[in-house]
Amino acid sequence: MADNYDDYSREELLRELRLRDRRPRFGLVWERKEIEHEKAVNDDFVALDFDPALSCGEAPYRNLIIEGDNFDALRYLRMTHAGKIKCIYIDPPYNTGNRDFIYNDHFVDKEDAYRHSKWLEFMYRRLQLARDLLAEDGVIFVSIDDNEVFNLAPLMNQVFGERNFIATVIWQKVFSPKNTAMHFSDDHEYVLVYAINRDVWRPNAIPRSEAQDKAYKNPDKDSRGAWTSGDCSARNFYSEGTYPITCPSGRIINGPPPGNYWRFSKKRLDELNADDRIWWGKDGNGVPRLKRFLTDVKQGVVPQTLWKYEEVGHTQDAKKEVQEVMQFEDTASVFSTPKPIRLIERILRIATQPDDIVLDFFAGSGTTAHAVMKLNAEDGGNRRFILVSSTEATEEQIPPNPPFAKGGVDSVIANNEADDAITKGKTHNPDANEETKTPPFEKGGQGGFSNKNLCRDVCAERVRRVIQGYTNKKGEVVAGLGGGFAYLRTHRLPAETLFSSIQHEAIWTALQLIHAESLSPFVADALIQQADLENSTVLYLPKINDAVLQALNTVLVSALTLVVYAWQPGLLRQHFEDARLSFLPIPQFLVDRFGTGSKA
Repeated sequence: MADNYDDYSREELLRELRLRDRRPRFGLVWERKEIEHEKAVNDDFVALDFDPALSCGEAPYRNLIIEGDNFDALRYLRMTHAGKIKCIYIDPPYNTGNRDFIYNDHFVDKEDAYRHSKWLEFMYRRLQLARDLLAEDGVIFVSIDDNEVFNLAPLMNQVFGERNFIATVIWQKVFSPKNTAMHFSDDHEYVLVYAINRDVWRPNAIPRSEAQDKAYKNPDKDSRGAWTSGDCSARNFYSEGTYPITCPSGRIINGPPPGNYWRFSKKRLDELNADDRIWWGKDGNGVPRLKRFLTDVKQGVVPQTLWKYEEVGHTQDAKKEVQEVMQFEDTASVFSTPKPIRLIERILRIATQPDDIVLDFFAGSGTTAHAVMKLNAEDGGNRRFILVSSTEATEEQIPPNPPFAKGGVDSVIANNEADDAITKGKTHNPDANEETKTPPFEKGGQGGFSNKNLCRDVCAERVRRVIQGYTNKKGEVVAGLGGGFAYLRTHRLPAETLFSSIQHEAIWTALQLIHAESLSPFVADALIQQADLENSTVLYLPKINDAVLQALNTVLVSALTLVVYAWQPGLLRQHFEDARLSFLPIPQFLVDRFGTGSKA
């Protein structure tokens, strides 16, 4: 501005600031002050309770399934995984107004005047946290439809920066038009793609399809294999691109088509022809074309923004995939719009390397984990997944004809593979669901809506079956893909009670995920909890006594570097002066890393 603020009085500066605050600014604005504060947004510390009985495979666990509100889970992951996640995929509630999005224990319907503002506030809080989790070369993919895409895009611009927009992918979700539609058949959805830093992030090439390869033939039986041909002329001016050409038949072509130029100089064309890379037609009398061999393009193709159902699947495929594994009794109640495995696989091929971590905090039926495991089985990778899914539904959310009565999951609850839409915003009671751990979709499973837990009984159960193997609808045994996961629950601890209420098990879980990114159970009778890393060892000392000090001396004998967490680090420093040792206070270390959760 032209004003010289150095010459302004305090009163003049205050007046300018107030005027500036009243001026509308370009960008997305929603009624944050008018809508009800979201109950899920809080400043409590979040711990994770590890449940060995619901976990799968053997420790140490490299994959995580977290049950609870995803706002809590994301705050926890910011403490343990900030800057470590390479790819995030989410399929949030689409806010259709048809009982698919819950805000503060109530479905948001089409008549709600603040329908879009509530959805934006809900998403804004979670996308802010998600941004902090992504690595410098990380990327996020968000599925959405017409109900909120035009609001989501500017929201993503606000959170990730407009310059970090990568693409809007069009996914053809159906294979035939809906002739019953009043105006247009709704045939597609969107996937918005944003990087943390577009200057750093680069997509992987995706494998060529069989259809693309079929375009390559070998009519002249070239020893280099199949090829296709490309035009040797172009519209771009090239100073050496106008000259006559003599075909092998003797026909003279005086020059390229009017307004065009030969792509190559006469010298370069002769070199390509000598190498048998120019095709003159079967009779040697055609306009020259450049031969491009399939072997030269096998590395893959640049991702495109139109994803057809033939390549990545459609919604009917997705429903069948869930049903194939889960064997719901009520097939009409299966997730109404899950995502096909091939769609998520396409995203993983574009955005991940074999050792990356993938996060889905609207995990639905667990398709993302299924896709991660399939791709690992294909390329020998070690990709890890972190899934976050909701807990049980409240009585208020029971629609007509309770969906769990026959073991099915109603589309009202699980619409858009977003069962995290059931966001209760309540502190989880880890003992509230101990009445059964029997999956509800098998014989012996409990009926009744209020007992069901979407994370435990759908998401984790599907992933477990894919890992261990299952019997499909035809009675055929499908081999498991192997691996495992740790099952955890979010648990809020008010700041004022943290020092007295946090449990040793929760502390050790957090320390392992911070340092090792894998998880083993707390050993209750061990004097010291120990995790051996590549160049150091991490220890947690729940208490300090002579036996613990002796055990620490024993560990120190063979250690390169020791990071020791204890409730009384000052006392330990009185006994050890070894430069290989560093002592950190518990729980203060975790409190400092956790920070506050409800930033505007």
